[in-house]
This record gives sequence, structure tokens and C-alpha cells, in this order.
Amino acid sequence: MNRLMIDTNILVFYLREQDRLSRDVMALLTDYESRLYISMETLKELVTAYRRKNLFADRWRTASEMVSGIMSTMEITVCTVDLNVVSKMALLDINEAEDHYDPSDHVIIAHAMTLGMPLISSDRKFLYYRKQGLDLIYNE
Repeated sequence: MNRLMIDTNILVFYLREQDRLSRDVMALLTDYESRLYISMETLKELVTAYRRKNLFADRWRTASEMVSGIMSTMEITVCTVDLNVVSKMALLDINEAEDHYDPSDHVIIAHAMTLGMPLISSDRKFLYYRKQGLDLIYNE
């Protein structure tokens, strides 16, 4: 069984633009042996994007319907953010060279590291965190 955490951008691509996923990433996401996880931070980002940018408004009438729809569309487990995740985030050496100050990204990275799961992302700035122990599957 493969336990995989998926970043917000990967979830969006899976639900709306699958052609932006590499063949290898798509194979992982659709493999019956894969167990997919997201951080609660991802749901927070999606609700914010729905409200600010109308992300998925063409598919769901409210942010609440979007959350319910995503949960019913995919077999996905939502992991809550706890003190262990926040403590790991506090220890991260931030990628200042690329101005990577997004706190949601840092929570998601720390969450994957805390749970010992590979993280699938298209965010190039995440490559920096491999040297700190992030098991990153990079979707190019």
C-alpha cells in the first residue's frame, strides 16, 4: 500500500486539469494500492480559493458543497493539523532564496514530513525541502 499526501495544486489538477499531471503521478493517484491523504490546510486553501477566485464555482454552488463534493468524489483522508505538525513547521529552514514564505505550503510540507509520507506537488519551491527530509514526488 502506498500512502501519499497530495498538495493542493495536485488535487486541483486531478479534479479539473488532468493533462497537467505527469503520467507517473496520474498512475500513482489512480492505483488501487495508493491511499491518498491531504492536509486540513489543503481544504482551507480550497475554501479560500473558492471564495476569492470562484475556484470550482462552475461545479459546486457553495464552498461547503465543494468540500463535500471533493470528499465524495475521491477516496481521500483528511489529516488534521496538530502540535507535532506545527512543531515540525517551526523547525523548517525556509527557502528564502526563492521567497518561499507561504505558511500554507509550510504546513503541508511539515505535515507530510511528520506523517512520513511522500508529498506529490508541482511546486518547484518544494524541491528545496528534500535536504531537510521531505520525500517529494515532483510533478513536472
